[in-house]
Amino acid sequence: MTVERYIRIFAGLFIMLSLALGVEGSPLFVSKWALAFTAFVGLNLFQFGITNFCPLAIILKKLGVREGVSCSA
Repeated sequence: MTVERYIRIFAGLFIMLSLALGVEGSPLFVSKWALAFTAFVGLNLFQFGITNFCPLAIILKKLGVREGVSCSA
């Protein structure tokens, strides 16, 4: 797997987890403040799209995850 793919997986996982923890109807509900993490991940994805800077990408590269083409059309 590539850095781009790991970023997408982590972002999706964190968004789903924070929604499960922040939505009142969820059996995993903890607090509405968990939704702030959803906003943080969304904001980070937005700035990554504009600036191409992502702290997770730096960490993954240092761990030896290869860079590559994210998807082909």
